[in-house]
Order: sequence, then C-alpha cells, then structure tokens
Amino acid sequence: MRKYLTEYLIYIERRIENCQQTELENILREHLDKIQFMQHERLIHFLVTMLFAFMFFMSLGIFMLTDKISLIPLMILILCLIVPYIRHYYFLENNVQKMYFIYDRILEKMGKK
Repeated sequence: MRKYLTEYLIYIERRIENCQQTELENILREHLDKIQFMQHERLIHFLVTMLFAFMFFMSLGIFMLTDKISLIPLMILILCLIVPYIRHYYFLENNVQKMYFIYDRILEKMGKK
C-alpha cells in the first residue's frame, strides 16, 4: 500500500501539471475515487491499531493484577505488531491529507475555488 500510494501521488502531481483544462474534470473524479479508497484503508488501519492497543493494555492490566509471567511474551508480541501498525497509519494519515491538498489544487485550476 505504501508503494501504491507513493506512486499515485507522484502520478497525480505530474498529471495535474501537464494537463489541459478539459481533462481536469476527469482528473478530479479519479482523484476523489482514490481519496475514498485511501480513507477506507486509513479507517481499517486505525481500527486494527486500536484493537491491538486495547489488547496490549488489557494484557498489561491482567499482568499487573495477577503477576503471571506468561503474559510477558504476549505483550511483547503485541508491541512488536502495534509499532508497524502505528507507523503505517501515520503514513496513511499524512498522505491522505496530501491528497486533500491536491484536490484543492485541482479545484483551483478549474477555477472553482
């Protein structure tokens, strides 16, 4: 997903710079579809990240209440999974916001903003 979004942002930037006024409507429609797709992707990653955070804090709470050492590997595993999820969610969040700015640029080029 990282490569896909990065390549798309490069592609759309080039397309906006080198397009005719008549192409802007199609570019805008295509870009809105990509924004929706990425918003959905971002939502899913947010929910998964929150699920892992919830699991981590639940296992931490159970560990603190029961002192079961066997929960430590579980907490380490969850932490090893949650860190990449947070990193990827951060990437998605920032790039979806870039997509919003590109959307505004397209509207400006169309004279609608």
